[in-house]
Amino acid sequence: MADKMALAKAINESLRRALDSDPKVLIMGEDVGKLGGVFRVTDGLQKDFGESRVIDTPLAESGIVGTAIGLALRGYRPVVEIQFDGFVFPAYDQIVTQLAKMHARSLGKVKLPVVVRIPYGGGIGAVEHHSESPEALFAHVAGLKIVSPSNASDAYWMMQQAIQSDDPVIFFEPKRRYWDKGEVNTEAIPGPLHRAQVVREGADLTLAAYGPMVKLCQEVADAAAEEGRNLEVLDLRSVSPIDFDSIQASVEKTRRLVVVHEAPVFFGSGAEIAARITERCFYHLEAPVLRVGGYHAPYPPARLEEEYLPNLDRVLDAVDRSLAY
Repeated sequence: MADKMALAKAINESLRRALDSDPKVLIMGEDVGKLGGVFRVTDGLQKDFGESRVIDTPLAESGIVGTAIGLALRGYRPVVEIQFDGFVFPAYDQIVTQLAKMHARSLGKVKLPVVVRIPYGGGIGAVEHHSESPEALFAHVAGLKIVSPSNASDAYWMMQQAIQSDDPVIFFEPKRRYWDKGEVNTEAIPGPLHRAQVVREGADLTLAAYGPMVKLCQEVADAAAEEGRNLEVLDLRSVSPIDFDSIQASVEKTRRLVVVHEAPVFFGSGAEIAARITERCFYHLEAPVLRVGGYHAPYPPARLEEEYLPNLDRVLDAVDRSLAY
């Protein structure tokens, strides 16, 4: 019983299911109630579940996350929305010094089941602080789980799993994919939250990505197929923890790896993947692990973002360089 829906709608339906099944689930954020969020991801939820379950908050990200921490300590499961990626930094202190540390600080006695939703990435022509990809900043912090779906089905089920987790989860939503539609089976049994998935089988090279770049990698694989190249596309789904076993299995088969993400290449998640896979697969690799991502520069104005973001040609160039070894 699968329904076709947009990624944003899948998150909405997942939140609705969580609210309906557990009275301890709350949604909080700027404009998440009456407006339904700037992307309408929470549309209709306050109307159906009331203002005590879907709460419009002041414009204060540190207050939103701090309140969620207090609620979680009292047994609730808050889902908070950071309206845009670049707005999360006022709450960074709360997230990394409190949310991520409380479990360890209490020797495991205190759990903080908080989900922090962050629409992230570019491709929508937005202004400054609306198109950033800060996932590596959070992945560096022990105690946080970091995930990002690339399609509607994963968006639905990964949100369910994030809300059910007793650990804090930073849920990065690829805003440029909000309107991409896909099949969602709301009765399926999902796989593990942090397991990578092969979305296209291949033999010549592995393209590894997550969130908004998975679709681009599939387009790259289609273009490469026209030239007789058979590329495998691996959807990582999780940035912390990273499913290195699945990456290793793919690379041992293809012997080449290109990692693609929107965030800057410098100190990005691709750097950790490249280092770890080089250690694990040294005798299998026939080329160095290559990375494609944003530049080490502030996110540019909208009219320049196509030059900043990875695109078909830039990823194909990395594929050519890898296969040339």
